[in-house]
Amino acid sequence: MSESTGGLVKTLLGLPIFHAEWVLWLLIILSFTSIGVMLERLFFYQQKSVDVDALRLQLTEYLSAQQYTQAAEALSKIDSIETNVTLFGLRAYDKGADSVQDLLGAALRKEKARYEKRLNFLATLASNAPYIGLFGTVLGVIKAFKDLSSSMNEASASVMGGIAEALIATAVGLLVAIPAVIAFNFFKAKVKNFTDNAQLLAATLLAHLKAVEMASIEEE
Repeated sequence: MSESTGGLVKTLLGLPIFHAEWVLWLLIILSFTSIGVMLERLFFYQQKSVDVDALRLQLTEYLSAQQYTQAAEALSKIDSIETNVTLFGLRAYDKGADSVQDLLGAALRKEKARYEKRLNFLATLASNAPYIGLFGTVLGVIKAFKDLSSSMNEASASVMGGIAEALIATAVGLLVAIPAVIAFNFFKAKVKNFTDNAQLLAATLLAHLKAVEMASIEEE
């Protein structure tokens, strides 16, 4: 290695970015942020949870009596993906089943995006936290070899300390990633369940509107 290259390497190793401590602090911050997102989403889903069977029975009663306005008023009192999606269709029932179906699809996509809010953060963290920890490991190994080259008399203790620091970074990275993966999969399953319930109510409304249209055509 030339003298100029060696000087460059020594300069780079002296920069704060080549110290593993900041990686650990970053992982700790990401961990607390991840926990905050998990708690916020858990509270959100519990708050928006409804008895879809009872809602479907109530909606069916209103539809059978063709009380669309009353049905909309009843559903508007509940803020959930199931009621909000169905409301889009109820408020446009007079436009026909095909138009209502288009509206229901658009409303479902909009509400689903609200329910999946911040889940991308968990997915990104789950995918990248191990790499951040691995980066800390690399920095720790670099530090160990730097200490080895600069202090040969205390080489063993210095290298062992650097390797221990490196392994801690890897462990913390995995510790951050694993709960994020579990939470992401759990919340995605919750969103799918909410979406299925919304589609059930939407299908109930569409089936009624199509039946009304068929009856009207037969009468003509």
